[in-house]
Amino acid sequence: MAEYFLTESIHSTPNYVVIGAGNGGQAMAGFLAMRGFSVNLWNRSASVVERINELGGIQLEGHYSGFAVPNLITHDIDEALDGARVIMVTVPASAHSAVAREMARSLKDGQIVVLNPGRTGGAFAFRRDLERAGCKADVVLAEAGTFIYASRTKEPGRSHVYGVKKHVSVAALPAHRTMDVLRALRPAFPQFIPAESVLATSLDNMGAIFHPAPTLLNAGRIEKNETYDHYKTGITPAVANLLQKMDEERLAIAHALGTPARSAMEWLKDTYGVAGEDLYTAIQNNPAYDDIKAPKSLDTRYITEDIPFSLIPLIALGQAAGVATPVLETVVSLAESMFNCDFRSTGRGAEEMGIAGLNARQISALALEGVC
Repeated sequence: MAEYFLTESIHSTPNYVVIGAGNGGQAMAGFLAMRGFSVNLWNRSASVVERINELGGIQLEGHYSGFAVPNLITHDIDEALDGARVIMVTVPASAHSAVAREMARSLKDGQIVVLNPGRTGGAFAFRRDLERAGCKADVVLAEAGTFIYASRTKEPGRSHVYGVKKHVSVAALPAHRTMDVLRALRPAFPQFIPAESVLATSLDNMGAIFHPAPTLLNAGRIEKNETYDHYKTGITPAVANLLQKMDEERLAIAHALGTPARSAMEWLKDTYGVAGEDLYTAIQNNPAYDDIKAPKSLDTRYITEDIPFSLIPLIALGQAAGVATPVLETVVSLAESMFNCDFRSTGRGAEEMGIAGLNARQISALALEGVC
């Protein structure tokens, strides 16, 4: 456990804004403030903002311990973004479109916007949303392959950080601006490493593999209000076998798009330093997954975010690349049947990502060069 205390702001480092005061946002804003970085925290809900302001800051527990006081906690987007250098978007992917519309009028030339994470196709979709909202600013848009912390907000103003990933891939759209993003992030987050493009970070989205299927296959336990660990208990050997098949389809899509991608087991080793003889044992060997509880309801981001904004765009990329995805599509069909919801029409499809009608080569060019 690392313990930090509020220090004087490090004026030579970028000024940060964290967008979203949920599970990730409070952890990130708290860490930045405790390390002495000037950070604003924005949240759409005024009640959450008011509660954190009443408490005077954020109490971090777990891997980090200490009380953090951000520079500003507000629900006014203009106030939050004013003068900021780096904007860390931590809201669920389901809120990306709304946040892009909210931010569009306030963004300024030279600002860096990082989606933490983008899920699948996040940077493509966020750029399209900014354009549709009339944003004229020359901002650098990037996405991370995953969120840097395993964290949960216990209540407004109190965040528990279970673990910190050793390495997190990040890429800009277009790819030649990635190093600009890394230079801005590394004073606070040395864990960020460059990815080839936003295709690489999107196809490195392990939430697509680890979140929805185990939740669906444990739906009975969740509906009975059982308390259990999502990873250590909810992912049994049989469930892990399904995740392995989903992962093989993800890797096939990456290969068809000419994008490097790690297997789920390689990701666990690189990210957390854990290994095993198979995917099940590697997950069981990961201490960062200890005591991370399963959702208390089926109305969870593991379904409402990871199916429409992770699996649906992954399948869309597969279709564009000519890769069959029967296992991924089976998981989506199961979810649609269980929830009477048409995720295929409401999710992040080819049109939402701005890749409708493009082939694999054109999508790769879009990620690398910003045009196809």
